[in-house]
Amino acid sequence: MDGDLLPIGQFARLGRLSVKQLRHYDELGLLRPAYVDAGTGYRYYRAEQAREALSIALLRSLEVPLPVVGRVLSGETGALESVRVSLEAELARRRRVLASLERVLAEGLPAPEVGLVREVSWRAAFVGERASGAEDVGRATSVAVARVLAGVRGVSGAVRLVGLFPVDVGEVVDVRVALVLEGDGGWVVDEGVEVGVLPGGVFARATHVGPYDQISLTVHAVLAWCAERRFVVRGAVREVYVSDPARTSPGELVTHVLVPVDEEL
Repeated sequence: MDGDLLPIGQFARLGRLSVKQLRHYDELGLLRPAYVDAGTGYRYYRAEQAREALSIALLRSLEVPLPVVGRVLSGETGALESVRVSLEAELARRRRVLASLERVLAEGLPAPEVGLVREVSWRAAFVGERASGAEDVGRATSVAVARVLAGVRGVSGAVRLVGLFPVDVGEVVDVRVALVLEGDGGWVVDEGVEVGVLPGGVFARATHVGPYDQISLTVHAVLAWCAERRFVVRGAVREVYVSDPARTSPGELVTHVLVPVDEEL
């Protein structure tokens, strides 16, 4: 062992890291000691390794995950791009949450008018998309809408789209979008689009006015209304999209929220 080696405590102060962090980074292969005493297991470092230690500290302060830190240190071009995309997505999610919170602050807890309605069954074309959690539902819904609109031709009358979502949202959310098929047929359906029945029944319904990413406020109000009356929810929450988002501002979008219940009118 030469005299240029620094014990782990001294190197930790030089590299602005804790001894515990240095041991962890050694275990991960991010920052190996220059020498390990076979008898004692003590780790020793060289002063020129301080730049790498400080680089790790900098990247961690920027919320770069440790696996990506390793790729950056190895010189991989573009390793940080995925981190930037992830941070932008989180920022967008936080902005949506903030907008919903501001609405609650301005208007109070959601209390739309809720009532029972009977819906008939419809023949429809269905497309499914998987979302990775609640924050990904908007993206998955947009993808499913685009797929079903592109995959069905020859639909007569106005386009009627319905989103179908599980009541309980977990780490994985299976989203379905239905395009109502009115008339006696003549539709052309591409592969990957399923034709079936959108069942009718009795639903608790309220109208949401505002951005799609705030619909959860109205869903909450409808579910609370059902719980107060001990209505049993028996299926997916439906969002019936009344407005054309291409022609309507987000604050004026109209969406009917329907929750199927075991109740007779």
